[in-house]
Amino acid sequence: MGIKERRQRERQARRTAVLTATREILAERGFTGTTTRRIADRCELSEATLFFYFKSKDGILVSLLFEGVDAIAAGIEGIAAADGPSRERLGDLWRFFTEIRRAHPEYFQVFAYLAHPNSTASVADEVKAEIAQRSGDNFRRFAELLGDLLDVDNPRVAADAIWGMFVGLMVLRDSRGNLDATSRPDDAGLAAAFELLVDGLMPKTDGGQP
Repeated sequence: MGIKERRQRERQARRTAVLTATREILAERGFTGTTTRRIADRCELSEATLFFYFKSKDGILVSLLFEGVDAIAAGIEGIAAADGPSRERLGDLWRFFTEIRRAHPEYFQVFAYLAHPNSTASVADEVKAEIAQRSGDNFRRFAELLGDLLDVDNPRVAADAIWGMFVGLMVLRDSRGNLDATSRPDDAGLAAAFELLVDGLMPKTDGGQP
């Protein structure tokens, strides 16, 4: 292995370590408690060295965002390629959202960050354009899948409704947990919410059983 290749591998290993540390701190301290100082300390780096690998905290978060976008894309494409009744495949989609939220809550924290005022003020225009394009591609894939599974006039609206309901339920559950209240909806509640949603979306001519 040449010097250039070794340095590239070392650089990638450092970047991976920074992203891993960021995930851990997000889980421990939440969004506002995740600082570049804490990330650097976790990686045993100085902040100056950290900024050699990522220009800012926003740069780290954008990398996590792209990871999340890619993971969602892979899941949707896998379900689109599968066979089976529409209701069953919609259930697979809902379970995929639940599983990836459980395994990678940091993706959803970063997704939610985009809704904050001025959250992308320091993000380069070309990066914002890439975020918009790649996330838009995900919704297009999602809408195409729903167009195959549902008899709806506007599958993009259905995609927005399903995603919005899922994310909203996660925010509700996290908010209650952070207040030391009973964390709801639990898994049974999520399943019931899915049934309620699908009953409203599935064609009525066949009793909702395609």
